[in-house]
Amino acid sequence: MLPRAVLFDLLTALLDSWTVWNAAAGSETAGRAWRADYLRRTYGCGAYVDYDTLVQEAAAAVGLPPSAPAALEARWLELPVWSGAQAALDALAGRTRLAVVTNCSVRLGRLAAARLDVAWDCIVTAEEAGVYKPDPRPYRLALDRLGVAPSEAAFVAGSGYDLFGTAAVGLRTYWHNRIGLARPDGAPPPDIEMPTLDGLVSWLEHPR
Repeated sequence: MLPRAVLFDLLTALLDSWTVWNAAAGSETAGRAWRADYLRRTYGCGAYVDYDTLVQEAAAAVGLPPSAPAALEARWLELPVWSGAQAALDALAGRTRLAVVTNCSVRLGRLAAARLDVAWDCIVTAEEAGVYKPDPRPYRLALDRLGVAPSEAAFVAGSGYDLFGTAAVGLRTYWHNRIGLARPDGAPPPDIEMPTLDGLVSWLEHPR
């Protein structure tokens, strides 16, 4: 009943990276502003630009000290796992192939993926794909490595911007909108939007 593969956004769908960015910035307001500027840079840079460079440029643009990006990296191994994430992965393990498609460097992507107790079948980073999501290429690279067609897979998004990419590729999408973000202007609707991962396995088993 399950799709042949389930692909996950990592840093917002499975991990609470918001808390870490906010702590590195010194407040939630500063962290949100920093991350918003960083996201604008990833969406507008075209070919892959070094992740650390974008993080540093965004920090400077919103008035944060040079110590903020270093503080973010220092906290990287403390990225909290969202409640329900490990349980959902445990319920899927051995029943379908599991993959990550994440917007960061190879090094940081693999460190973050290791925060979850999963034998990942595939981890694709923006650095490997040569572009950041929501460009379709990172999603397609993961599908190619898995040998799975878009119609045989599903994606679990954490950011509404993923909806542009998954729609372009043809991946049905569960949006784990944990912090209640607005859907970006022009973004296609997900197949389902939920504030937790509690309904994920049931949705995968019984698509509607």
